[in-house]
Amino acid sequence: MSDRLITGKGDAEQTGRLIGILRATPSLMQVLSIARTLDLPEWLLFSGAVYQPVLNHLTGRAPDYGIKDYDLAYFDGSDLSYGGEDMVIRRVAAAFDEPLRHMVQVRNQARVHVWFEDKFGESYTPLSATAEALERFASPLFAVGVRLEPNGQLHIEAPSGLTDLFGLRLRPNTRRRVSNFARIAAEVVERWPELVVEYG
Repeated sequence: MSDRLITGKGDAEQTGRLIGILRATPSLMQVLSIARTLDLPEWLLFSGAVYQPVLNHLTGRAPDYGIKDYDLAYFDGSDLSYGGEDMVIRRVAAAFDEPLRHMVQVRNQARVHVWFEDKFGESYTPLSATAEALERFASPLFAVGVRLEPNGQLHIEAPSGLTDLFGLRLRPNTRRRVSNFARIAAEVVERWPELVVEYG
């Protein structure tokens, strides 16, 4: 079985390290295994559930330290209603036992543009795929997604590469204006003070 980096600039060594860390995180692998059975279109697990185990490994912390939720994303452009998304949220919740049931947060990436500006004060053009969302994350360090394929292979998406993540470098995404980056950075550095923060 060969795990692989699908997009991005991560080299083979970084990709191998990432795969090893993710596979050694039991709770993450459990979420991935259950998510795989749901067969959601273009699904990826991303955000803290993916990058935080790496930070924990690099800084000598427990694998689940700091993980508050598991962001499970999918893409269904045929139904942009909240009702459609809510049906998926309920189906996903039914697949998990506690405590994971309340930790898995499901979002249809096809409808993020509907609510993003009201919530975060930034405009957000519609996405064309789940993986495209990673290009808009607040920092390259955060922009890593993973899916467990039916054959057991880990499919990795990292459009900004893995250098910032393994270098403990937290900087704003230059592809968008991140108005609240200082607040985001402060929250992350409170948990991982080893990070080097660049503000632009």
